[in-house]
Amino acid sequence: MSPAYPFDDSATARAIIDATGTLVEWNEGARRLLGHTAAEVVGHPAALLLADGSKPFATREARWDGTLTLRHRDGSTLPVWLLAHRRQAEGDGPGGWLLVTPVEGDGPRPYDDPLERAQLLQSPCAVAIYDERLRLRRMNPAMTQVLGLPEERVRGLRIPEMSGREQSENLEQHLHDVLTTGRGHDVRTHLPIDGDGRMNSWLARMAPITDEKGRVRGVCVAAHDFTDQYLARERLQLVNEASVRIGTTLDVTRTAQELADVCVPALGDFVSVDLLDPPEAGGESFTGRLTAPVSLRRAAHRSINPGNPEAVAKPGQVDVYPAHSPQADSLVVGHTIVASMETGDLADWLSWDEERLERIRRYGIHSTMSVPIQARGLTLGVAVLTRFRRADGFTPDDVLLAEEITARAAVCIDNARRYSRERQTALALQRSLLPRSLPHTAAVEAASRYLPAARAGVGGDWFDVIPLSGMRVAMVVGDVVGHGIQASATMGRLRTAVRTLADIDLAPDELLTHLDDLVVRLSAEAGNEGNPGEVGATCLYAVYDPVSRHCTAARAGHPAPVMVPPDGAPQEVDLPPGPPLGLGGLPFECAELDLPEGTVLSLYTDGLIESRERGMDASHALLCEALAASPGPTGSLEEACDRVLHRLLPSGGALDDVALLLARTRGLPSSQVATWDIPADPALVSPIRKQVVTQLGRWELSDVAFIAELVVSELVTNAIRYGSRPIRLRLIHDATTLICEVSDTSHTAPHLRRAKTWDEGGRGLLLVAQLTQRWGSRHTAEGKTIWSEISLVDDG
Repeated sequence: MSPAYPFDDSATARAIIDATGTLVEWNEGARRLLGHTAAEVVGHPAALLLADGSKPFATREARWDGTLTLRHRDGSTLPVWLLAHRRQAEGDGPGGWLLVTPVEGDGPRPYDDPLERAQLLQSPCAVAIYDERLRLRRMNPAMTQVLGLPEERVRGLRIPEMSGREQSENLEQHLHDVLTTGRGHDVRTHLPIDGDGRMNSWLARMAPITDEKGRVRGVCVAAHDFTDQYLARERLQLVNEASVRIGTTLDVTRTAQELADVCVPALGDFVSVDLLDPPEAGGESFTGRLTAPVSLRRAAHRSINPGNPEAVAKPGQVDVYPAHSPQADSLVVGHTIVASMETGDLADWLSWDEERLERIRRYGIHSTMSVPIQARGLTLGVAVLTRFRRADGFTPDDVLLAEEITARAAVCIDNARRYSRERQTALALQRSLLPRSLPHTAAVEAASRYLPAARAGVGGDWFDVIPLSGMRVAMVVGDVVGHGIQASATMGRLRTAVRTLADIDLAPDELLTHLDDLVVRLSAEAGNEGNPGEVGATCLYAVYDPVSRHCTAARAGHPAPVMVPPDGAPQEVDLPPGPPLGLGGLPFECAELDLPEGTVLSLYTDGLIESRERGMDASHALLCEALAASPGPTGSLEEACDRVLHRLLPSGGALDDVALLLARTRGLPSSQVATWDIPADPALVSPIRKQVVTQLGRWELSDVAFIAELVVSELVTNAIRYGSRPIRLRLIHDATTLICEVSDTSHTAPHLRRAKTWDEGGRGLLLVAQLTQRWGSRHTAEGKTIWSEISLVDDG
């Protein structure tokens, strides 16, 4: 036997019995003890080696020791003290046993044996001495108490044979290192030494024992139990881990799942998190004391077994828990409740729910701990921790640890709920400020989408379609910097301003100039005079005329629109880039383009094309590809919107909120437009009225001929009297509206006056206002146009 391998296999009788009671291993020491060779006994029942009247060991514990009478090969019987360790089973099946007993006796030792002269046996520390073969020579009463085995029985055994654990082989290797190097060192290990299966933490201090000549003759081991300190450090580490792992998002379900994940398997074998449903939108959270029964919704659960087979409720399912159930009782009293099968605390609950009773019996659940989830004076739900694989129940330290982790999770869940409520409020505000539906106009067919950001929440993106005079239509898309309620409120103010400015028929560049001034004032009101542009926004404004099929557009720091001609490929509109709104004092430029009927204009905010995975150019190309797949001039724009969002936005949602507006242009046939040049002669007003009545007869609109005749007479007379030549009259109609327009080169706009009783004038425009649906004026580069709209639909 060399120092490099001091283990003598024949010094210990060792055998292994499988779960069926069959011998599967038989070493040389066992042959020396009973005379049977391995070939004679391996594969045969171990009971054949028992003498008559002897009973084999039967226990649920992890270790057994006692004396059995065994048969020798020569026919004699031999009482043998055995130490049996239960072997861990593979899978869910039963395990076998490892049996050991020392073969060599403790004969007389030399007087000068250094192992006998070691004076450590009266130490209060657990001390053991191992010889050159790393077999136990001596141990003091403290070590005997730790092992729970008498010294005279285990003397001559190695550490793995006494513990029966594979982890102890590593400890024996350290003993071997001390034996061969002659240098002592300390080892921290975790072993269930006392036989009850509970893991203990040990500090083993190893030192060589030498003789008078300095030769290493053995190893002395002093074991210190620091299980309490180790568990305290583990609890602190678990709390620190919980603070990092719980609350990574502002999602209630995800946070509940993180709580369950942290607690398994550190605190429980199965953990469920059930939450009270939040109050209705706008409602107050319940702050009073709960009463049983309690309705709870399963938010998350986690098990050491794949698939969570112990769970009765599915995520999202609501269960009602009656009085005397751990969930209801812990919520009613407001503190943690520990229940177990041993004390009978679960009996009432088990009788209430047969399905849970069946699961508890199937998986051997023996203990539960129900911890209320409370934060800021509110009760949010309950976390239930269950044990079935771990044999030990919940201790007071486990309760404190579970309460600490749950308290941290409760704050995160409450934060997530508050964020969700605020986000819903902001989203409701955002959607209330956006158009509920787009108007039906003769100029365009439109469809739109708005999506809030997946994480940042709602922002200031908006879109609008605004009917203008003369069958024209304005299309606008904008984006306010920032997110949240403040951005939504600013967006509402800007959208209202755009509608007001559009109502007076400003050109796109002029409208953006006025809007820029408004944003500068809003920034000043917010206290950002020294930081112009702090309240910033971008905007794209376009006006389309279905009569001329002419579009005028301008933008302020906004992405250019994409145009899809009816018979061509998508292309970006060459629109001069303007500065973002809020910088102040910088000009905006218009671009004019002709749009064939059936052209699709795509107006969007930058959230549609922003992506971490691809650049702006790639996103723009992908947008063009998605628009090119639209089903022609008559296809559904709603489907096209969905296709664009699906192609460009990630599955997890957009990084920024997105507004998308698709508009397909329509053209008004020339047959629905009539135009006359008017001489500046009041005497010719009567023939003009007759021509108008005749034209309305051709259009089969004679029902409104009387009203139209009066309106045309008043507008033409005013233009001749107060305007400048040339003067032009134009009639436009579609299925619902007849528009009368009179244009001249004067820039003076008319004003509605209230005529007094004896006034001869001042009643003309008042009459127009009473007879028409609406009227107004707009300035052009050549002068002004006075217009009025007569409804062709019977409101009654």
